[in-house]
Amino acid sequence: MGNIFCCVKVDQSKVAIKEKFGKYVEVLEPGCHCLPWVFGERLAGHLSLRVQQLDVRCETKTKDNVFVNVVASVQYRAMADRANDAFYKLSNTRTQIQSYVFDVIRASVPKMNLDDTFEQKNEIAKAVELELEKAMSTYGYEIVQTLIIDIEPAQNVKSAMNEINAAARLRLAAQEKGEAEKIMQIKRAEGDAESKHLSGLGIARQRQAIVDGLRDSVLGFSINVPGTTPKDVMDMVLVTQYFDTMKEIGATSKSSAVFIPHGPGAVRDVATQIRDGLLQANNLHID
Repeated sequence: MGNIFCCVKVDQSKVAIKEKFGKYVEVLEPGCHCLPWVFGERLAGHLSLRVQQLDVRCETKTKDNVFVNVVASVQYRAMADRANDAFYKLSNTRTQIQSYVFDVIRASVPKMNLDDTFEQKNEIAKAVELELEKAMSTYGYEIVQTLIIDIEPAQNVKSAMNEINAAARLRLAAQEKGEAEKIMQIKRAEGDAESKHLSGLGIARQRQAIVDGLRDSVLGFSINVPGTTPKDVMDMVLVTQYFDTMKEIGATSKSSAVFIPHGPGAVRDVATQIRDGLLQANNLHID
């Protein structure tokens, strides 16, 4: 019906190419247009101005001789002010874009190692985009965005990479565990040393208190009981401590058998040995 009444409709986001006797005339914007066919005018075709996407899978080799499949996603659209170039100059836009993507990827990736390819995929995408913009602008197309959406090596290469990563993480975990155990041992040794230091201070204070108590007892007893000498009082204290010790050993249910001389002469011998030891220590100290 449109051809009968010489009217054509152009949808939104599209343009139409008008020809007269096979020669390009103009680009028709969206809307209704009159094309009197009796004067040789006709609609050569429509051209979409929407953004289109083309995914290109390219197999190439890296610098360290690993074959990978690189998937590039190119988003492009025809420019409205150059619709005639986009319509007439290219017969297959998608094939042309794919050829440029292959050329750039196969020129860029072989210069990189496999790890660098993953790290520098944005640089690869930028190189593809720059080359496409320079080439496709001649044909009336605009490159909106270029992305490297996947870099896929062979399955055995991925397994090897995962094993290397796992081994590195296990080695790091072992190092961290060793450092933790080292710190625990150091802290344990420091705690043990501090505990022994404090225990030694406590024992020293205890012995000092015992010595002070014995001295006060000897002096008090010598004053309150006339005729006694400090030696007599010391002997009595030693005898008292001796029998207290025997009583404690006998009262303890878990004590083992202990054989100690228990006659009166043994007490005197113990007292004599203690006094002789103190005298020898004093003589060594004076010398």
